[in-house]
Amino acid sequence: MNPKTINHALHPSAEPLPGGEAIEPLRDVSGPEQYRPGIHYTPRRNWINDPNGLLHHNGLFHLFYQYNPLSSVHANMSWGHASSIDLLHWEEHPVAIPCDANEQIFSGSAVFDAHNSSGLGTTDNPPLVAVYTSAYTEASPLAGRQAQSLAYSLDGGTTWAKHAANPVLDRGSANFRDPKVFRHTHGEASYWVMVAVEAEAHTVEFYRSDNLTDWAHLSSFGPANATGGVWECPDLFELPVDGDPDTTRWVLVVNLNPGGVAGGSGAQYFIGNFDGTAFTSENTITNSSATGQERLREYGWLDWGKDYYAAVSYNDAPDRRRIMTGWMNNWDYAADVPHGPWRGAMTLPREVTLTRQHGVIRPAQRVVAEVDDAFQARPSSSIGPAGIPGGIQLLTTHDADAPQRIDAVITRGTATEFGLMIRGGNGHGTRIGYNTSTGCLYLDRTKSGVVAFNPLFASIESVPVDLVNGTLALRIYLDRSSLEVFTADGLATITDQIFPLETTQELSAYANGGSATLDSLTIGYLS
Repeated sequence: MNPKTINHALHPSAEPLPGGEAIEPLRDVSGPEQYRPGIHYTPRRNWINDPNGLLHHNGLFHLFYQYNPLSSVHANMSWGHASSIDLLHWEEHPVAIPCDANEQIFSGSAVFDAHNSSGLGTTDNPPLVAVYTSAYTEASPLAGRQAQSLAYSLDGGTTWAKHAANPVLDRGSANFRDPKVFRHTHGEASYWVMVAVEAEAHTVEFYRSDNLTDWAHLSSFGPANATGGVWECPDLFELPVDGDPDTTRWVLVVNLNPGGVAGGSGAQYFIGNFDGTAFTSENTITNSSATGQERLREYGWLDWGKDYYAAVSYNDAPDRRRIMTGWMNNWDYAADVPHGPWRGAMTLPREVTLTRQHGVIRPAQRVVAEVDDAFQARPSSSIGPAGIPGGIQLLTTHDADAPQRIDAVITRGTATEFGLMIRGGNGHGTRIGYNTSTGCLYLDRTKSGVVAFNPLFASIESVPVDLVNGTLALRIYLDRSSLEVFTADGLATITDQIFPLETTQELSAYANGGSATLDSLTIGYLS
């Protein structure tokens, strides 16, 4: 059963936790902190999952998220809160919107109501408004329903109050959730648009409002493409194609659990158009003869790894950038992953653009410049060119405590497989490589370290990638318990958690079935 369909028992004394101190980007890695990420957001303690309410306002990036204030299991769902000026250094705040005896606070979004259309603030002090799903408990008169509610802040997001007239949108459904709200201008009209899901019906529901409280239904989209699990956490945004403002497309993101391309949770996308009322898709697959996994691989996926879910984007990001963040986990094993006082992390924030490849418009992703600039400002080490005659060739050792960005260019030669072994040694390690017979980049974490905590964790992920003149270019972000791999100018990504042994600190290159050439390898550290 999907966790969002469960009414967890509420702790009778659920109270916001203290917070407010700055979170350093790196921490001690001994004992229970061994796997705490250095540059991926985690709370000091307790469970987190979906990113919520992503908003840039008055120079701050606000990251809200599904949070259990009381323990490291999925229960007592509330909105946690952190903020950052640079998407790298985060300050954790007290719980923003706590659950209570009548409702759990499920996923949603946040907007700046600049003209006080909601009437929840004033003209001089317009509010921030969070639109979230109320998951009503057995104690509520609306027990079993999921409906959309509001909370608002008049102090820039520090404190929040629930709207007295909640819920503002109730379809009488048990699975209507995860509203993404944004301001849309269509012709001379300007209004709020909400996209939310009927999770088990596999539809995205579009609504319109002038004031954030009164909503009119516009249209529905779906079912379409991957429907092997519930649909969750939708997003909708417009982007130029190849930077041309006169040629744009809309991207509809629909997260799915289970039924993702790598198994369990996944983030799929549709490319198309939104006319202010309805979304029409250009990449819905209807006439394929493929079945099972091969059919899944024909659909559009934001990431081909197992640990990229609930991906949504920031409202009002600077310079009109579309910046997305996902939960770096998978419901297949999220309750079992090794952890310390915390459980769960966010992916690195990514800027999403659209590009046309072989006549098909596709999303391209890169880690935001704020993070990359931090790597580029630090010393780095370089290796290559060097031949890889066959087998495994040790290149260097990792600093296991320091997050790293590894840039590598490898040319195929006669090898049938080639790539890098990350955090290797003593028979362990994670392989990131290319298989010439399948034409796929793969990430093999079956021997990555601690893998036996859940039978679904040890896995091999792959994504189709075309070599360029026989060459593979990789950009890999290695943190203490994760890998985010980008190739093909960001058209292909794989995100996976790993839990390496402290003694496995080797970085190697390998080639099977022949030889390859390591043209260059650069390692940048944050310390």
